[in-house]
Formats: sequence, C-alpha cells, structure tokens
Amino acid sequence: MDKSASGWINGFVGVLIFSGSLPATRVAVADFDPVFLTVARATIAALLALGLLVVFREKRPARGDLVSLVVVALGVVVGFPLLTALALQYVTSAHSIVFIGLLPLATAIFGVLRGGERPKPAFWLFSGLGSLLVAGFALTQGFAASPVGDLLMLAAIGVCGLGYAEGAKLSRRLGGWQVISWALVISLPVMGVLMVLTMPVSFAGIGRDAWIGLTYVSLFSMLIGFVFWYRGLALGGIAAVGQLQLLQPLFGLLLAATLLHETVGWSMLAVTAAVVLCVAGAKRFAS
Repeated sequence: MDKSASGWINGFVGVLIFSGSLPATRVAVADFDPVFLTVARATIAALLALGLLVVFREKRPARGDLVSLVVVALGVVVGFPLLTALALQYVTSAHSIVFIGLLPLATAIFGVLRGGERPKPAFWLFSGLGSLLVAGFALTQGFAASPVGDLLMLAAIGVCGLGYAEGAKLSRRLGGWQVISWALVISLPVMGVLMVLTMPVSFAGIGRDAWIGLTYVSLFSMLIGFVFWYRGLALGGIAAVGQLQLLQPLFGLLLAATLLHETVGWSMLAVTAAVVLCVAGAKRFAS
C-alpha cells in the first residue's frame, strides 16, 4: 500500500472516531461541568499516554519541538474540548456538528502557514464552497437563536485547525501517536491540578450516560483518534486528508439522531450532503 492510500485510510478511521466526540460531549455536559469535563478527559488520556511512552521507551522530543507541542496541546487538548463543551450548553450536538464542516478549510489554511503545503487554486474553491455552505446554514438556522453557542463553535474550529496542522507537521518526525502523547503529557501537570480543583463535591448525581460520554472523549476523542488522524495527515498531506473532515458531520448527525434522539432536519442533511460533494472536488486539486 502506498503512502497516500495509507494516509487516507488512517485519516478516515480518525474521522469515524471523532464523529462521536460531540454527541458524547453533549451527553457528558448534562451532568458534568464543562471545565471539569475538559480537564478530566485530558488528565485521563495523559496518564494513558504517559504509560505508552514509558512502555515503548520513547525518546524525549527535541527542545525545538516543545513550542509546537504546546501549540498542539493548547489547540486540541485544551481549546477545542473546552470551547465545544461550553458551546454544547447552548446548542444541540446535531447543530454543532455542522460546524465541523469548517474544519477542513481551517486545517488547510494552517497547513499552508505551518506545513508549507501549496494546494491548487481550485482546491480553495471547493474547500471554500463547503465552508460557505456550513456558515450559511448556521446563519439561517441557529445563529439568531444562540449566537454564544455558534461563536464558541467558530473559535473551537480555529484552534483545532491550528492544532491539527501543527501536530501533522510534527508527526512527520516524531510519529502520530507520539505527538499527541507528548502533547498530553506536557499538559498533565496543569490539567491534573485543575481536575482536582474543579472536581464535583459528590459524584452521586452523575448518571451512567455521562460516565460513558466521559470515557469516550477521554479514550477515543483525546487519544486513540489522534493516533490515526495525525498519521493520516502526515502521510497523505494536511490539506488533502483534512478534507475527510467534511464527512464527519454526516456520521455525527447519524449518531445524534440514533443515540441522542435529536432532531435532524432535512436542511441539516442537505447541507451535509452538499458539503460532502465538495470534498471530492477539493481532494482532486489538493496537490
């Protein structure tokens, strides 16, 4: 299997895993405080990552990689989880999932700025069209109802795109699972302390579904998904493989409808379908 094909397969698996993140977060914030959820998921994943680094005797990253690892940690360990958890107090997971359609464009922009990639002009046309469809949907369907939730989601997309591109660039040297593991470990001292400080006085009122949501976002969204995702971006190209994120809203909407029984209107499905078509065009002109 060539490098490009392997990159797309790994990226697709990562997208499938990430598709459950927002529904799982929506369930978890019903009982957990968003700040506690953010630091708890990071702490749990960091402890597991530390164990992996010790077992496989991975070398410490070079001093020059530390700044990039901090950027990854701020983007995907802290920024995106916290901002989405806060947003999901105002909007449904089905609504927030549509914003994920903006991630490919954000990732591609940072791929150019941080990864040195140069997609063809037609790539930006298709990627931008997909993003405009998503933004238009937000403005017509939900922005007036919850501007706070939508603005939080937009901020989450920005920091996540930066974290994706920065991590993918590092993965070319360090490896995919090593990048997310070191980013988690770097954030562990702060996240661990904050988890203790924000911990609920009692867990008696925490329901089973919230625990399941916390488990999913800690193991899969925070660690396992990135193992595949960063490897996919490093092998197949940040801008190109990043377009697979346009499929994430479709998978996420299906999960929101089947597991959370949230209403998924025809407008959401239409926007998602149109955005998915854009990924085919963007992929063709990604390099």
